Amino acid sequence: MSSWAPMRAHPRERSLLARIRDVIDRFAAATPARFAIAIFSALVVVLTTLLVLPISARDGQATPLVDALFTAVSAICVTGLTTVDMATHWSAFGNTAILIGLQVGGIGVLTLASMLGLVVSRRLGLRQRLIAASDTNPSRIHVGPVSESQAIRLGEIGGLLATVAISALAIEFVLALVIIPRLLVEGFDVWPAIWQGFYFAASAFTNTGFVPAASGMEAFAQDPWMLGAIGTGVFLGSLGFPVIFAVVRNLKDGARLSVHARLTLFTTVLLIFIGALAVLVLEWNNTNTIGGQSLISRPLTSTFLSTMTRSGGFSTIDIDELNGSTLLVFDMLMFVGGGSASTAGGIKVTTLAVLFLAALAEARGDNDMHAFERRIPTDVLRLAVSVTLWGATIVAVSTIAILQITKEPLDRVLFDVISAFATCGLSTGLTESLPDSGKYILAATMWAGRVGTVTLAAALAASQRRQLFTRAEERPIVG
Repeated sequence: MSSWAPMRAHPRERSLLARIRDVIDRFAAATPARFAIAIFSALVVVLTTLLVLPISARDGQATPLVDALFTAVSAICVTGLTTVDMATHWSAFGNTAILIGLQVGGIGVLTLASMLGLVVSRRLGLRQRLIAASDTNPSRIHVGPVSESQAIRLGEIGGLLATVAISALAIEFVLALVIIPRLLVEGFDVWPAIWQGFYFAASAFTNTGFVPAASGMEAFAQDPWMLGAIGTGVFLGSLGFPVIFAVVRNLKDGARLSVHARLTLFTTVLLIFIGALAVLVLEWNNTNTIGGQSLISRPLTSTFLSTMTRSGGFSTIDIDELNGSTLLVFDMLMFVGGGSASTAGGIKVTTLAVLFLAALAEARGDNDMHAFERRIPTDVLRLAVSVTLWGATIVAVSTIAILQITKEPLDRVLFDVISAFATCGLSTGLTESLPDSGKYILAATMWAGRVGTVTLAAALAASQRRQLFTRAEERPIVG
């Protein structure tokens, strides 16, 4: 008789778990955007709870809630902005929690969820493929299944997830192998060098910008080896997993690179070059930045800083010492950010490319946008305009609020707000001195920037209306 009760309770327990799983599945299938936001917010709450614990701080004292929340959002959003000294405030437990958080945020919540589902079920069902596809191409959330060639096809999602896992681990491992010897040469002990080497690698590839060393990047300010390794990690992370997947497929099978991959690569390299040239020209005589460096180091520093505006967040100079003109250039570069479905933030380089192609088509009198001998549908342009306007609105509202709270100069406030929205992590030093209310506003800005304006807009829309008629056309005067 004693063994009969557990046997009868087991089916009821499974039934309860099955019902909970069905509710979650229905929620995920019906509103994938809101499901993404729910998972993302839950991870922020979990990491905040861990960082508040006394065990997370090196001094054994509980971290204030606002600082724990800000750090958690910054880690999950892979931003890099911080209100505490990352090298001295957190204990080994806290640093480990932060490292896991930025890895989760870098890979992408939806992609990670699909990877875990693949591990559990050893196969991908249609729902898991749709969730992963939404993470790699947000327009699927906005307008449903899309057929453009730059999208990752549902049948390729399994290959994409494998590429995500393998590329992330492989790139970070190689970067760590490159960085660790340099830390040993610098005088670090073996275990601190290994720990900080992997921390630097993960922070670079995920475009977070957290620096585990107490001295920051000061020791490597003009070191080609270290700056090259970190810059390469940030560049690869900012391309996006669909681009990495396309390049791997191209090298393996000789497949043609998609329009998305080509636009991302071309625009990213072009913006890095423009940014580096701008820093060289605008900061050449500024002895507080690159003006005091050698003629060989100036191009290196300029290129590194331009690469960091992709969303990297590492800096070898005091950002607050930059000229106002350079800060404005960085504002524009950070607002654009990196590639879609990448570890970078911003409105994305493909959004900028589509807007430019639309302007070019209008100037030429063409009815359609073209790139690399392919036609780009007009709904992509509408989405690009929506993303840009939503992003600009978020930045404007946050800037006005923090200006009112702090009374700081506009250029400093605007820089840190755009850095938060674009999950970049570069700062003029304003973030550390913000009052609690300003920290909460900047944390919300990071959250909105990482969730993505497309996902946020789709989540706010209760449903998509389908009109069975077309209204009479009338053209307003534009321009």
